[in-house]
Amino acid sequence: MNFTVKAWSNGRARVGVLHAGGCPTAIETPCLLLSTRKGLPVFISPDILPSLPSPDSHLLQTSPLHFLDCPSLKAISKIGGLHQMLGLHGYSFAAVPRDSLLCLPNCDGTNKIGASFETPCGRMLIKSAEYMKMISSLKPNIWASLADEVPAWTSEKRNRTSVDRTVQWLDDCIALDPADGGAVFGAIVGGSSVGERSRCAQEVSRRNVSGYWIGGFGLGESMDERPALLNAVTDVLPEEKPRQICGIGLPEEVLQGVAAGIDLFDSTYIYHLTLGGFALTFQMDRSKEHVPSYQLSKIGSDNAKINLRATIYRKDTSPIVDGCSCYTCQNHTRAYINHLLNVHEMLAQILLEIHNTHHYLGFFRLIREAIKEGKFELFCQKFIQTRRGHLVEAAVCA
Repeated sequence: MNFTVKAWSNGRARVGVLHAGGCPTAIETPCLLLSTRKGLPVFISPDILPSLPSPDSHLLQTSPLHFLDCPSLKAISKIGGLHQMLGLHGYSFAAVPRDSLLCLPNCDGTNKIGASFETPCGRMLIKSAEYMKMISSLKPNIWASLADEVPAWTSEKRNRTSVDRTVQWLDDCIALDPADGGAVFGAIVGGSSVGERSRCAQEVSRRNVSGYWIGGFGLGESMDERPALLNAVTDVLPEEKPRQICGIGLPEEVLQGVAAGIDLFDSTYIYHLTLGGFALTFQMDRSKEHVPSYQLSKIGSDNAKINLRATIYRKDTSPIVDGCSCYTCQNHTRAYINHLLNVHEMLAQILLEIHNTHHYLGFFRLIREAIKEGKFELFCQKFIQTRRGHLVEAAVCA
């Protein structure tokens, strides 16, 4: 794996180019990893994947825990790994041992010899040796080590224990890795403790890893305390290696992460939007210094997304976003998707996930352009101001 930083803006925000091992496609960062279920986005089939913006959509996140029931790891290994099984040879897989679609980490302090996860087979204790068998069978381009993630409300003692366990598991995983390190991302935890976050980052940065996976976010910390926690980690990490984060996915959260120097975002935001019947709609007008412009009906909208279940869209024959080049907007209307949602047709989720993924990848593309032009701070200010202005207006109207 190779990673190179190409541009900086606002001190920490940066644009890089990632070449994942075994994949010919170079991916520009900051970028979004597409969340998957057993290797594929939940509602997007392999034949539709190429219609998404390329190469932005060529980095997929998967959880090894999804393969504990079937097909068996032995069968996947015989086939040749995830790429061979799914036929996605031009795509990169990042394996992360966290099923963020379903569960929170175990926080009762009982996972002394292995990490506890909710799996399709029930809650299981996964030891380092078992986890490395999964990685060896799946053959992902990138994989993250086991992590003892804890929520924001745990004690300082529990945070310290989580760091000690996570570092020990990293050492165990590296020792068991047949590729002798390979493209392993060392897990960094520490809960809401700035000191433990920094200590964990220092310990992991001393190991032979290709990058860093920052876990334990999205577990109760506030937007206000998150920058200090992120900076405590990125201040310690070397600049020449990529940083991936899990648990933050809202546009404002992504901007916080980019401002702290995060490169890869492993988020289920698109998945949960799609399940709820929401479509991303904020227009991004490049003629105005990469500042998103909002020109939408205020009914059923929060100036970033619309609820297509709302009755106002029952006879709306316009596309979700005028000018959008995704398959959904080119072929279907808001009224049709509203109908599909109301009759509980899965095609609604398919069309919504296509649009939402396409749209959010465009958001990341504009972030990269703003960084390259040294305008990332302005981009953030305008975006946040517009969002806050709408929320204030909505509160007054209520």
